[in-house]
Amino acid sequence: NSCVYCGFNHNNPFKRTILTMEQIEQECKAIRNLGPFENLLIVTGENPAKAGVDYLEKALQTCRPYFNNLTIEVQPMKSDDYYRLTKSGLNGVVCFQETYNEANYKKYHPAGMKSIYDWRLNGYDRMGQAGVHKIGMGVLIGLEDWRTDITMMAHHLRYLRKNYWMTKYSVNFPRMRPSEGHFQPNVIMSDRELAQVTFAFRIFDHDVDISYSTRENPAFRDNMMKLGVTSMSAGSKTDPGGYSVEPDSLEQFEVSDDRSPVNVARRIHELGYEVVWKDWDKIFD
Repeated sequence: NSCVYCGFNHNNPFKRTILTMEQIEQECKAIRNLGPFENLLIVTGENPAKAGVDYLEKALQTCRPYFNNLTIEVQPMKSDDYYRLTKSGLNGVVCFQETYNEANYKKYHPAGMKSIYDWRLNGYDRMGQAGVHKIGMGVLIGLEDWRTDITMMAHHLRYLRKNYWMTKYSVNFPRMRPSEGHFQPNVIMSDRELAQVTFAFRIFDHDVDISYSTRENPAFRDNMMKLGVTSMSAGSKTDPGGYSVEPDSLEQFEVSDDRSPVNVARRIHELGYEVVWKDWDKIFD
């Protein structure tokens, strides 16, 4: 996987960047030059006024000629909006509930639509109702007790599988870093604990896609390649326009694995595995 950050920085609300369609196309061309990527994640901050469904539809239409599989990570939307985007090339949606602790949820999100716990929680149902091909789930490790949050996510996944059984699912366990947005995590998950959670989810659901981002360090990612992880990002830039547009120091988070896609692919081959760049095709739409 690779990702293009189309706009907004979560850490600094006073410095907001949003890419034009021309800049997004430049990003697509730059990412294509990194390797034979076919899975692209389009990310924005949660600002529907500037990056709403109209903007996302244009972004998807801009990216579609370059990639076979398009996923968005944006604010939760209405079911009709998700359905509209599926008609413009959308394959998947990633949305982090962040925490299932409803009592403390508003402490982290005190205002705006993101502060409405049920709106975010029920967003996954709206994705399923819209026929989104793949839904990505996750909690932010560091907000609340991770054992409780991950157990609740497992229950949530089982519910979604029962009700939207034609949809594919993925899970992610992003660990917050102390430097991110000057926020100090309330709890810390060790490498050993993250590995244990990965094993537990693989036993819990044999088919779920378990994804690791470049937040994790190279040695840890290399070892987890053999132990349950099915999807990894590579060569990620976490600032708007980071691939081709002049960077503006608006990183969403600092990556730990800064290896090129070619080097990550080489390492996967060395470990005896096959690199799958493409697992979805336009024709299936």
